[in-house]
Amino acid sequence: MELSEELQACLREFSSAGPAELRENGSRIAPLASLTWEVRGDSAKPLLHLWSENHNLTRRVLAITEHSDDRLSLAVERFGRPRPERLEFLRIEFERSPRELSREAFCQRLAALCAEQFPDETVESLTASADLEHSLSGNYVRGVLRRGSLRTALLALPDAASQELPSRAVTFALLWLDRLRQSARGGHVSGLRLVVPRGAAPSVAQILPALDQQLNISLYEYDPVREALEEVHPRALANFESWLVPLRETQALLDQARPALAPITSRASRAVTIHPAVHSREVWLRFRGLPFVRWQDQKVCFGIPDPEKEFNSSSLSTFKRLLHNLEFYRNPLASDTRHALYRAHPERWLESLVREDISRVDAALDPRFLYSQVFAGTSAEHGILDLVGVTRSGRLAIIELKATEHIHLPLQAANYWLRIRRHLEQSDFSRYGYFPGIQLQAQAPLVYLVAPALRFHPATDTLLRYLTPKREVIRVGLAENWRRGLRVVLRQ
Repeated sequence: MELSEELQACLREFSSAGPAELRENGSRIAPLASLTWEVRGDSAKPLLHLWSENHNLTRRVLAITEHSDDRLSLAVERFGRPRPERLEFLRIEFERSPRELSREAFCQRLAALCAEQFPDETVESLTASADLEHSLSGNYVRGVLRRGSLRTALLALPDAASQELPSRAVTFALLWLDRLRQSARGGHVSGLRLVVPRGAAPSVAQILPALDQQLNISLYEYDPVREALEEVHPRALANFESWLVPLRETQALLDQARPALAPITSRASRAVTIHPAVHSREVWLRFRGLPFVRWQDQKVCFGIPDPEKEFNSSSLSTFKRLLHNLEFYRNPLASDTRHALYRAHPERWLESLVREDISRVDAALDPRFLYSQVFAGTSAEHGILDLVGVTRSGRLAIIELKATEHIHLPLQAANYWLRIRRHLEQSDFSRYGYFPGIQLQAQAPLVYLVAPALRFHPATDTLLRYLTPKREVIRVGLAENWRRGLRVVLRQ
């Protein structure tokens, strides 16, 4: 049988037997199913043409070097290359998702860019696979560059379309750096390079001043049009803008809403608290942290999860049923702890308990003052609550609350600390009416990380080690049954 006929028969058999992918000299090209192929020309040295929307490859086939159930290997010639090369079709267990293919393609582009941009260094490894044992996400590409005995950690966020916030890359970059430093093999890890999509550097640069300045961190943006890595100097981008909400604006909003909310608050128990949101011109009522009433533009609506039913005389009976259900199911002593009303918004429930008496977290904290949503804009992070208080001696204190494990808690607290410290240095708190009668200390704010003791993420201690020594952090662990009352079982 001529080589061209044998090649066509092998390709038809291999492509019909299940998922496979094409590799050239060990580098993955594409899934076989996504390619169209054709054999033509000289029957002794036929041309194999493979193409798709994203690929176009033509090679002269010299021989079939291996043909088995799992592999079809070809010795091929590439035009302009004197030596034979290797083209392989490999059986795979399942088709890879578009996301996995995109990550792998980015790894290959990044390796080529690093070889161009850092010619004195060798790309030792690059991977986008998750390492759950060490809390390393598969949403990022991790790598190591080597120059002699020195190694540099590399972490890259592949594309701007990713659902990951660029600032979260810092969490995984620090964990990757720590993983390499703890590894016995290799050499000294001299620094860390962060690669983010074009335009994402400012959000990452804002958090870097909260890290230990002894860390050698460099920041790059990936430009897919120019196929280049552009170094960005974090200090030029780290001056972010934020504004405190003047306390008089909060009070004015409450004064507008109180007459309309009075029929509800007068009949509600102590479990109902009132919360103004100046940035959206809304006032919310929460039942043990769960929002169920919204005031906006003199209109009051209620409902869970979205307050859509207007509160009036005709809807009063419906509202009473809702309030009864909340009192029954969202109760510290409720027997049905799996009910949706019991489980919803655990952080907000925890906040309501902290608000009752902040001195339960630490007796040094002044129970008269505790503020939330002090910034004019909303936080980009979700699920972590930021509160600002003060010690009895006048030192600002940031309280971060979390009811479940959250790997980004230390870095989110660090971001908030930077903003609060800046406003403290500019005397904005006294200017905007916060902490009346208190002489605030110039000392950097304290940070309290508050969560059930068993719910701190295992990576928390590692991340805290890489933060600036100027930032004093106190971990407060609560008893697991915190809904029945705050009881501190751990303070570090």
